Amino acid sequence: MASAHPPTPVLCGLGGWLPPRIVTNEELSRGLDTSDTWIRTRTGIGRRHVAEPGTATSDLAVEAARRALKSAGTDHADALILATTTPDRPCPATAPLIAAELGLGTVPALDVGAVCTGFLYALATGAGFLAAGLAGTVLVVGADTYSRILDPADRSTRALFGDGAGAVVLRAGTADEPGALGPLVLASDGTGADLIRVPSGGSRDPVRPGTAHLSDPYFRMEGKKVFRNAVERMAAASRQVAERRGWGVEGIDLLVAHQANVRILYAVADLLGLPRSRCHVHLDRVGNTAAASVPLALADAAAGGALRPGDRVVTCAFGGGLTWGAAALNWPGISPH
Repeated sequence: MASAHPPTPVLCGLGGWLPPRIVTNEELSRGLDTSDTWIRTRTGIGRRHVAEPGTATSDLAVEAARRALKSAGTDHADALILATTTPDRPCPATAPLIAAELGLGTVPALDVGAVCTGFLYALATGAGFLAAGLAGTVLVVGADTYSRILDPADRSTRALFGDGAGAVVLRAGTADEPGALGPLVLASDGTGADLIRVPSGGSRDPVRPGTAHLSDPYFRMEGKKVFRNAVERMAAASRQVAERRGWGVEGIDLLVAHQANVRILYAVADLLGLPRSRCHVHLDRVGNTAAASVPLALADAAAGGALRPGDRVVTCAFGGGLTWGAAALNWPGISPH
């Protein structure tokens, strides 16, 4: 007899990839009006990885995906979902290319665009594939090359972001298994769409007739307003999933939040009443890697011993749209690659 309950998504593989080139604050300050002290004080970031010319988002995604599949002990998935703000091209979607590069065959593959919350939206989409019986395993990837869309003269954004990719494998399972994911909470508020934006390049502001240029192709952000919204939204969503899971905030062993700014991370922990020691920090070495941030931080925490099997994890994110969300996860005994 078929179960009356849909299968629970279970995390069974994890991998990440960072391009080899490292750009330190000192290097950045040689061509920008900033300094290591200024960047560290305001963001907590010491360095970031940057993709070399000719390296696309799909290249990073393929490397992370291969490592996630290896971690899961397989070379196949029934579907692939990519979260990104920096696809290889405006059209077509990048996910089918990644699936082809991985040799997955003609599996369903699609892009999800929710900026820095994209990985959580992609997780929820993957959970839906499992619940609908469309797949037994789903490869979920978050990858971005923000270095391609940053204004070279804008220190407020150029110092923040790095390139990278992270991936997980989800399989259909039960709620009492190690690695069980959920509940998930997702939300949006389009009235704040202009707080995080790339003004040109879409149908609202396309290439001008008679020119080959966009009026403003760079990433823009209203930092102070984003800070306040990010703290409040991520804290509220994290509290919601912890309570719905039956843990309560006090039962969270580790908070793995989107790695945007160390002051945001600590402010979220403070608002929740969690010790800052339970908030994992990875951005000091990689910066804000956008959609890759959450899986890369999970991989870093697991590899460094901050996560142990059975730990109660809450992960949360905030990004353009505005979008935000959180998810609860019982940490499995897996080794990230």
